[in-house]
Amino acid sequence: MTHLIQVLGPGCVRCERLAKNAAQAAADLGLECRVDKITDLDTIAGFGILMTPGLVVDGEVRSTGAVLTVAELKGLLGDVNAT
Repeated sequence: MTHLIQVLGPGCVRCERLAKNAAQAAADLGLECRVDKITDLDTIAGFGILMTPGLVVDGEVRSTGAVLTVAELKGLLGDVNAT
């Protein structure tokens, strides 16, 4: 199954770093996924995100306002990989 990871934010350095870290964590775990960057404010608001960057995995908001490290993301995505 291919998982969808979405990074929500205006495209700032923090958002770019989160997207890069998420892709690295998924690769390290051997997780089949696609990482999309969402910059549309209406779409971001639809997720209820008040602070960016936001991280959405398979439609579920998993983090807001933080640039998670690769290690933190591996822990978070490890749960996704188990399903």
